[in-house]
Amino acid sequence: MLPRFEYGDAVRVTRNVRNDGTYPGMATGTLLVRRGSVGYVMNVGTFLQDQLIYTVHFLDQDRIVGCREEELLDADEPWTPSKFETREKVRAAITLAVDGEILVPVGTEGEVMRVLRDTDRGVQYHVHFPGHVLQVPESVLAHEQGEAP
Repeated sequence: MLPRFEYGDAVRVTRNVRNDGTYPGMATGTLLVRRGSVGYVMNVGTFLQDQLIYTVHFLDQDRIVGCREEELLDADEPWTPSKFETREKVRAAITLAVDGEILVPVGTEGEVMRVLRDTDRGVQYHVHFPGHVLQVPESVLAHEQGEAP
């Protein structure tokens, strides 16, 4: 397991980082770093011997947080902002059907499994709805009931 990033590398975080209870002086769930922010790798370690964890200093927020490798991109890689992120709960804004068969009724809740930023049709998502994983455009998704964008 070799690290993709090294000390001093500029990286961009691909999802919002919230306090999981380990960041001192802030309530659990507080937004620490917004997705798209750029920081600098200070250290690389492992968690449970199977995940690389990077200590990243986000200068604009003056925050040092731990990020998994899957949450980071090289800061020079193209970045396309997205409305939703991996592991976020969403709901279908319209009924989703394939070949006339309704697979996901409007309002059905799902979870974003992957954000695809480099498609020809704009941002797309792999979303797990009950019984199906579908690739859908951003326009057919809405925030989960009662959640602010």
